[in-house]
Amino acid sequence: MQDLNKVIDAISHLQYVSHKVAIDHGFNSGNQDEAKTICLIHAELSEALEGLRHGNPPSDHIPEYSAVEEELADVIIRVMDYAEGKNYDIANAIVAKIQYNTNRPYKHGKAF
Repeated sequence: MQDLNKVIDAISHLQYVSHKVAIDHGFNSGNQDEAKTICLIHAELSEALEGLRHGNPPSDHIPEYSAVEEELADVIIRVMDYAEGKNYDIANAIVAKIQYNTNRPYKHGKAF
Protein backbone atom coordinates (compact mmCIF):
# COMPACT_ATOMS: atom_id res chain seq x y z
CA MET A 1 0.00 0.00 0.00
CA GLN A 2 2.90 2.37 0.70
CA ASP A 3 4.14 2.02 -2.91
CA LEU A 4 0.64 2.73 -4.20
CA ASN A 5 0.50 5.89 -2.08
CA LYS A 6 3.79 7.01 -3.64
CA VAL A 7 2.32 6.50 -7.10
CA ILE A 8 -0.81 8.45 -6.13
CA ASP A 9 1.35 11.26 -4.73
CA ALA A 10 3.48 11.33 -7.88
CA ILE A 11 0.44 11.49 -10.18
CA SER A 12 -1.14 14.19 -8.01
CA HIS A 13 2.09 16.21 -8.19
CA LEU A 14 2.25 15.76 -11.97
CA GLN A 15 -1.32 17.04 -12.16
CA TYR A 16 -0.41 20.12 -10.10
CA VAL A 17 2.77 20.87 -12.06
CA SER A 18 1.05 20.41 -15.44
CA HIS A 19 -1.59 22.94 -14.45
CA LYS A 20 0.94 25.42 -13.03
CA VAL A 21 3.09 25.32 -16.17
CA ALA A 22 0.01 25.80 -18.36
CA ILE A 23 -1.06 28.84 -16.35
CA ASP A 24 2.48 30.28 -16.17
CA HIS A 25 2.79 30.07 -19.97
CA GLY A 26 -0.64 31.48 -20.80
CA PHE A 27 -2.29 28.22 -21.89
CA ASN A 28 -4.81 28.20 -19.08
CA SER A 29 -6.45 31.30 -17.67
CA GLY A 30 -8.24 29.39 -14.93
CA ASN A 31 -11.59 29.60 -16.74
CA GLN A 32 -11.30 26.55 -18.93
CA ASP A 33 -13.71 26.04 -21.81
CA GLU A 34 -14.29 22.34 -21.20
CA ALA A 35 -15.32 21.47 -24.76
CA LYS A 36 -12.27 23.25 -26.18
CA THR A 37 -10.03 21.50 -23.67
CA ILE A 38 -11.38 18.06 -24.61
CA CYS A 39 -10.89 18.92 -28.29
CA LEU A 40 -7.27 19.88 -27.62
CA ILE A 41 -6.69 16.56 -25.83
CA HIS A 42 -8.17 14.79 -28.83
CA ALA A 43 -5.94 16.83 -31.14
CA GLU A 44 -2.87 15.53 -29.31
CA LEU A 45 -4.08 11.96 -29.90
CA SER A 46 -4.54 12.79 -33.58
CA GLU A 47 -0.96 14.08 -33.67
CA ALA A 48 0.19 10.75 -32.21
CA LEU A 49 -1.66 8.98 -35.03
CA GLU A 50 0.06 11.22 -37.58
CA GLY A 51 3.39 10.32 -36.02
CA LEU A 52 2.58 6.65 -36.57
CA ARG A 53 1.47 7.32 -40.14
CA HIS A 54 4.89 8.85 -40.80
CA GLY A 55 6.85 5.95 -39.31
CA ASN A 56 7.12 7.37 -35.78
CA PRO A 57 10.26 9.46 -36.35
CA PRO A 58 12.17 11.18 -33.57
CA SER A 59 10.29 14.09 -32.04
CA ASP A 60 11.11 17.52 -33.44
CA HIS A 61 11.16 18.98 -29.91
CA ILE A 62 12.62 16.16 -27.82
CA PRO A 63 14.57 14.02 -30.33
CA GLU A 64 15.57 11.41 -27.75
CA TYR A 65 11.89 10.35 -27.86
CA SER A 66 9.67 9.38 -30.76
CA ALA A 67 6.90 11.54 -32.18
CA VAL A 68 4.30 9.24 -30.63
CA GLU A 69 5.96 9.41 -27.20
CA GLU A 70 5.95 13.20 -27.33
CA GLU A 71 2.31 13.41 -28.39
CA LEU A 72 1.17 10.89 -25.77
CA ALA A 73 3.04 12.96 -23.19
CA ASP A 74 1.12 16.01 -24.46
CA VAL A 75 -2.15 14.10 -23.99
CA ILE A 76 -1.28 13.32 -20.38
CA ILE A 77 -0.12 16.89 -19.71
CA ARG A 78 -3.34 18.34 -21.10
CA VAL A 79 -5.47 15.84 -19.15
CA MET A 80 -3.59 16.66 -15.94
CA ASP A 81 -3.91 20.40 -16.53
CA TYR A 82 -7.65 20.04 -17.12
CA ALA A 83 -8.11 17.78 -14.09
CA GLU A 84 -6.28 20.14 -11.76
CA GLY A 85 -8.34 23.07 -12.98
CA LYS A 86 -11.51 21.13 -12.17
CA ASN A 87 -10.14 19.81 -8.86
CA TYR A 88 -10.55 16.23 -10.08
CA ASP A 89 -8.77 13.47 -8.18
CA ILE A 90 -7.32 11.70 -11.19
CA ALA A 91 -4.66 9.80 -9.23
CA ASN A 92 -7.17 7.90 -7.11
CA ALA A 93 -9.57 7.57 -10.06
CA ILE A 94 -6.82 5.84 -12.07
CA VAL A 95 -6.15 3.40 -9.23
CA ALA A 96 -9.87 2.73 -8.75
CA LYS A 97 -10.40 2.17 -12.49
CA ILE A 98 -7.45 -0.23 -12.76
CA GLN A 99 -8.81 -2.17 -9.79
CA TYR A 100 -12.25 -2.26 -11.40
CA ASN A 101 -10.79 -3.40 -14.76
CA THR A 102 -8.88 -6.19 -13.02
CA ASN A 103 -12.16 -7.94 -12.24
CA ARG A 104 -13.84 -7.45 -15.61
CA PRO A 105 -14.27 -10.38 -17.98
CA TYR A 106 -11.97 -10.77 -20.97
CA LYS A 107 -12.75 -7.91 -23.37
CA HIS A 108 -16.09 -7.58 -21.49
CA GLY A 109 -18.17 -7.87 -24.66
CA LYS A 110 -16.04 -5.57 -26.83
CA ALA A 111 -14.75 -6.58 -30.26
CA PHE A 112 -11.60 -4.44 -29.81
